[in-house]
Amino acid sequence: MPTSSHKRVFLGIDPGLAITGYGVITYTQKEITCVASGAITSTPRESFGERLGKIHKSILKIIRTYRPSVMAIEELFFAKNAKTAIKVGQARGVAILAAWQCKIAVREFTPLQVKQAITGYGFASKSQIQKMVKLLLRLKSTPKPDDVADALAVAICCAQTKEF
Repeated sequence: MPTSSHKRVFLGIDPGLAITGYGVITYTQKEITCVASGAITSTPRESFGERLGKIHKSILKIIRTYRPSVMAIEELFFAKNAKTAIKVGQARGVAILAAWQCKIAVREFTPLQVKQAITGYGFASKSQIQKMVKLLLRLKSTPKPDDVADALAVAICCAQTKEF
């Protein structure tokens, strides 16, 4: 566990093809702080390769700017639409590749693990997650879109694990 004077930087990723949310936090035993957050967006008008390239290039830039010690990413959950699940899986893949290229550790968390870490309840609603992220990070407003709040939640979840 880090000491109060030891800050660790965590990058959280909520992967998606249209919107990939990211959140960068610092963590000590005494506080969690949001350093940066946002969304990497693309549209169906762009080719599939361009969309994946944009995610990869953007995450490389985020890693090089903020130098996290670890990237936390949501595991792929079972999706009703297999085509959507495959595309999200490919977005996850380019995000993980970016972390590997920058030699930073990657930790994966299920949505249930993230909800449990943030709210204490594994079946919390999106709005409960958003409210807790806002509260934990002392933000003035709820991060938007939802993907950004989810990415911050994944980063917080990772920061609170005992191995970091």
